[in-house]
Order: sequence, then structure tokens, then C-alpha cells
Amino acid sequence: MFPATHDTGLIPAATERTKEMLLISFTVKFSHADCCRNEGQPLRCLARLDQNVSEVLPYLNAILGGYTYIKDPPLLTFHYSKGKLITVDADSIAINCVKNPIEAREILAWFQQKINDAWERRGEITPKYTAAPWPKPENIMRLLPKTDCGQCGLSTCLAFASLATEGGKGAGDCPVLSPEVREELAAYLGRFHFDV
Repeated sequence: MFPATHDTGLIPAATERTKEMLLISFTVKFSHADCCRNEGQPLRCLARLDQNVSEVLPYLNAILGGYTYIKDPPLLTFHYSKGKLITVDADSIAINCVKNPIEAREILAWFQQKINDAWERRGEITPKYTAAPWPKPENIMRLLPKTDCGQCGLSTCLAFASLATEGGKGAGDCPVLSPEVREELAAYLGRFHFDV
């Protein structure tokens, strides 16, 4: 998918409990991300998995509230934090934008733990084969002032609404909203899983 600009090599999991783990190891590669919102030299991260994790995806979807879920071929995309998306399929994990390899390793270690915990607890989790609801930009725009004042750091209210649908902006990020409208926008955005 991405041309490698840096290869970190094998990242093995802790050797304890290896028998219960689904995801044990993977290889990580990076490429430059031209479209990221992070400052500096952001990277895209692609981890090629040494084990097939397709069976755990419906369980992860139930836990993490993925906003895209495809049953066949299995694929799950969800928000990790503001503006960061993680997509996982049977044999890879892609992170759309990381600041550096250290941040990527931290996210991958966290996600590896989530995969293995979900696999270990799959008997207790009801798998989910549908995507979580997703906010609509028009519902957000309806609440914004539509003045394109730029006080939020963006040039237009439409840009704000677009970022808000991804979890990149929240109700508190528009300083010109009245307290009532801010509360209404926060309630609307609060119904969605942006950060895990």
C-alpha cells in the first residue's frame, strides 16, 4: 500500500501468555503522509501481521465501535484519537497519520493488546457485524453560525463541520456558539465513538 521509507523490523509481543494470543508479531513500515493534520513530518504506518486476525474483527467492532465494518473480506476502521484512523484487515493494520515511529509503536502496542484481549474474551463478547452510526455534516452545519469567522482555526464553518464528523473538532472548539447551541452540538457529537 505505502512505499516504505523506514522499516522497524519485527515487533514481537511479550512472550508470556503467547499461547492465548492471536496477534504475536508484525513488521512495520512507514511512508510520508502529505495529507495529515499533524505538524512536522507526519507518517503513515502500515503493519504487516504475521498472524491472520480476521476472526477477531467482529469482537473488536463490538468493543471499539468501528465506523466502517465490512464482513467479507473482513475490514474494520475506527477512530483512535482526534483525526487518527486505524484500519485493520486480516493481515494488516494501517494508521493514517502518526507524528513519529515512537507514536506508531505505542498505538500498535495498544492495538495488539486490544486484539489479544478481545480474542481471549470472545466468549463473553457479542460480535457486531455492522458499523457504528456516523455524524452527518449537515446536522453539524445546522448548529454552526455559518459566519466563516475563522476563530476556530479553520477558514470556514464547513471545514469545521467536516473535521467534527471525524472527531477532529468538538463543540468547545467554536468560540462563537451560544452556551445552548454548544450544549446541543456536544450532545449530538457525544452519540458517536471518536476516540478509543
